[in-house]
Amino acid sequence: MVTPLVNHKIVKKRTAKFKRYQSDRKVTVKESWRKPRGIDGRHRRKFKGLPPHPNVGYGSNKKTKHLLPNGFLKFVVHNVADLDLLMMHNRKYCAEIAHNVSTLNRKAICERAAQLNVNVVNKNARLRSEEDE
Repeated sequence: MVTPLVNHKIVKKRTAKFKRYQSDRKVTVKESWRKPRGIDGRHRRKFKGLPPHPNVGYGSNKKTKHLLPNGFLKFVVHNVADLDLLMMHNRKYCAEIAHNVSTLNRKAICERAAQLNVNVVNKNARLRSEEDE
């Protein structure tokens, strides 16, 4: 098992989603965030007591941005040749097999990753057991 080179503690400034204003009152207004644009809107004008707006201050730490909980950065792999790029960076990046890769190629990628000592996030995806075949 490969361990990451440095193990930063990931701290999120906010884990709750920003909800769209008045999505709790109207059925037609979905929860996904939209910037309020009304000319007289209290929320756009940021009156006291109203929900917060997403802004740059909620951004992640540069050192932990895009880090997975296992401490690696993700690199999407489409074939075995892509995996060779991670040979010297196996302590910083882990491989994720792309969604449109066939079962046969997934098996080949997983075998090559084991040789290169590269961590694969979704190595068990779409692998059939022996008795099914």
